[in-house]
Amino acid sequence: MNRLKEKYNKEIVVQLKKELNIKNVLALPHLEKIVINVGIGKKIIQDQQFKEVVTKTLERITGQHPILTLAKKSISNFKIRQGMVVGAKVTLRGERMYDFLDKLINVALPRVRDFRGIEEKSIDKNGNLNIGFPEYLVFPEIRSDEVEKLHGLEVTIVLNNANKQSGRILLEKIGILFKKK
Repeated sequence: MNRLKEKYNKEIVVQLKKELNIKNVLALPHLEKIVINVGIGKKIIQDQQFKEVVTKTLERITGQHPILTLAKKSISNFKIRQGMVVGAKVTLRGERMYDFLDKLINVALPRVRDFRGIEEKSIDKNGNLNIGFPEYLVFPEIRSDEVEKLHGLEVTIVLNNANKQSGRILLEKIGILFKKK
């Protein structure tokens, strides 16, 4: 069992029960999934190889093959036609989710330049956390000398049974740092 999952089951559940005053374990907020998303958009029109670069990058970071997302409707100003590839995403659940979250907290976020914590406004009303990375070099699987083209990516941590306050409490207990007010 992953050390983060073990910590959640043994320590965090007990602390959340006391802090949120909830007796039923199933009513506590918990991690549902993590979604890693890369928007390709206009770049694919200029460079057809970009889709392969994004796919390989997501595979190396997550250990899972990404799904290519398609445009739902045409937008002439962006030269996008219905059915074109406009992004790629990976959904992680179970052990892979906990492994990725452990890597994100302990390796990737500390490697971000001038990291002082995550803004509280990154948490939505359902307690989900959205983190954007302008470049993917902070992940240990990527070596900077192998990089062909840089792109950003977005990580969404989806919680279940949470609101903004209880979501923040859970995320802090897991180990995510937030900016001090």
